[in-house]
Amino acid sequence: MNDQAASLRELMLKRSVPLLNEENLVQMKKKNLARLIAVSSGKGGVGKSNFTLNLALKLHASGKKVLVFDADMGMANIDILMGVSSRFSLYHVLKGEKRIRDIVQLGPLGLPYVAGGSGLIELLTLTEEDIDRFTSDLESLAQEMDYIFFDTGAGLSLENRRFIAAADECIVVTTPEPTSITDAYALIKVMHKQLTDPVSFSIVVNRVENRREAEKVSDKIGLVAKRFLNATIPLLGYITDDQHVMRAVKNQKPFTLMYPQCAASRDMERIASGYKELPSPLKQNTQGFKGFMNKWLKKTI
Repeated sequence: MNDQAASLRELMLKRSVPLLNEENLVQMKKKNLARLIAVSSGKGGVGKSNFTLNLALKLHASGKKVLVFDADMGMANIDILMGVSSRFSLYHVLKGEKRIRDIVQLGPLGLPYVAGGSGLIELLTLTEEDIDRFTSDLESLAQEMDYIFFDTGAGLSLENRRFIAAADECIVVTTPEPTSITDAYALIKVMHKQLTDPVSFSIVVNRVENRREAEKVSDKIGLVAKRFLNATIPLLGYITDDQHVMRAVKNQKPFTLMYPQCAASRDMERIASGYKELPSPLKQNTQGFKGFMNKWLKKTI
């Protein structure tokens, strides 16, 4: 019976995708295509890295396979927020001292992460051969993950634009402050107009008083995006302005672990639960992880 069911599923897959050949079918069976998510913001200081870390922890605790990649070239700080010391970074891989698997370290709850640092700068000067080798190495690791979160820098630097362009989707973190809202929309507008293969954007509003305030911020961005970009930007969730978050930061502990019952932690639980149910966005010209690496490292934007 199991063999018959497997044969039927394979047959239906072939019929539903007429151009799928046998080789691609085998690849689809054996590969786990990680969801590639860039987390960004229009300006700094909105809690982007803290959001990334705590969302990853919630998904990891629920049984998902998650990797956090600290991709902030200027202010890499994921390890600081976790209160851990990172012995290795991408620099050691690029110098040929370590393989990519050797620099994946474990944070709280055993969350895998790759520390940022000076190595990210060297990525932009790699040769084609270096990029191919690095891509192949990292892709093998990505096949074991459900989600890979790239905590990018803030703003519209070239490096940030490359990350966003390459990812499957981008979560934009903002606060209710007018400048933060304006900069968040500016980020979405520039990327939307620049790309022929648009990225799926969503909004998270941090440090809000209540849900109504979050929806008000989301509506401001959403209405303008719909009018001028013909784009729908959904509200992924919000995080209450909670003093426990800052206490956790000062203690270099993720707030969802240090204060699991605080308002912000409950908000993060709702975001994680809802996020797991969302289908992965499919980009029209996606080429999987290799496509991501080519766009990012080979400077195709």
